[in-house]
Amino acid sequence: SPAQAVPGALVPVEEGAGAMQTPLLGQEQQLELLERLDFVVRNIMELRKEVEELRNSLQHLAVEIVGEVRSHLEETQRLNRRKRFPYPRERSDSTGSSSIYFTASSGNANTDDGESEGGYTTANAESDYDRESERESEEGEDEVSCDTVRTVRRDSLDLVTEDEAPLSLDSSLEEGLGQLLQQADRLHSGDERDRREGFQLLLNNKLAYAGQREFLWRLARAHSDMWELTEDEEEKQSYASEGKKELELALQKWDQSAECHQWFAILCGQLSEHESIPKRIQAGCVFKEHIDKAIELKPEDPQLYYLMGKWCYQVAHLGWLEKKTVSALFEAPPTATVQDALQNFLRVEELSPGFSKAGRVYIAKCYRDLGNSSAAALWMSLASELPGNTKEDAKSERELEEMRS
Repeated sequence: SPAQAVPGALVPVEEGAGAMQTPLLGQEQQLELLERLDFVVRNIMELRKEVEELRNSLQHLAVEIVGEVRSHLEETQRLNRRKRFPYPRERSDSTGSSSIYFTASSGNANTDDGESEGGYTTANAESDYDRESERESEEGEDEVSCDTVRTVRRDSLDLVTEDEAPLSLDSSLEEGLGQLLQQADRLHSGDERDRREGFQLLLNNKLAYAGQREFLWRLARAHSDMWELTEDEEEKQSYASEGKKELELALQKWDQSAECHQWFAILCGQLSEHESIPKRIQAGCVFKEHIDKAIELKPEDPQLYYLMGKWCYQVAHLGWLEKKTVSALFEAPPTATVQDALQNFLRVEELSPGFSKAGRVYIAKCYRDLGNSSAAALWMSLASELPGNTKEDAKSERELEEMRS
């Protein structure tokens, strides 16, 4: 019968002889109700997915906080033990949050040599004498903020000893360095094969020129090139991590180098691309900090404004979950608008007209988001005039086709 074709929830039920008959819903009303129910179900599923992502992000954040506290406790205990023992102890470089340029821990466990094989449990398994000595030494310790550490380290650069000063080159090595840097710049501007050759060239000369600022930031740039050229995720992470380490050391000596700040920011962004939401947000804040510094040191460089424009555009388009994570991580969350992004991209065109195809596509997208269709169409046309020289340009060309359609 026709009633059998209607969902069970919509069929009238006879409860007795005196029950009133409820008229069946019409076909259009049934379809409308089903559409509404389907809409509700989809939204519930999306909400559950977002809640699950938020739960996972908070779990990652909790692990990072525990790791940071744990590392701090172990560091305090090691310092106290050094006070008790007269002989020096070797210490390996940390790959965790030892960098003075990060404001949050990456969650890595401490990797100091010869201190404790059992981690947190071993570090706390000390005698009563040790604990008493620690309490006495801790009474005189002051907490030092990250900003103070930065200031002290920068000030200390003015008192560099002979051993710590960059090695001076003789005339032949200096001439060789100049030729090497010119060749590295030429290869960096070339195709994939050239950039791979440039990376190997710099790597082969690292032993001779590792103490030179111009060499180090180019070596870090070459690591960034290899990150772009490599498809394997583990290799990409390795290239970005090694390049970032090179610049962490360089920035301790050359804090006034715009190129060091620029490529440090880029490598931080590359390193965090496949990380959790909290780590990506933390890396984004570090990225902005160093691009701001680079712009301050080199205010006429269009590449820096392009990078800042991209950052502003991404922040302006953060999703609901990312915005909640930002609010949870920072008392004063970083903010940016599409208008901020547009001003940076227009500044690029002002400094270097036709700087990149991707830059003009971003300008078109900004105008579209701001509701200015005629300006968006103009910049889409201008973007079409430029060739695509990079992977990012190729991606922009696809976005341009989508905007046209």
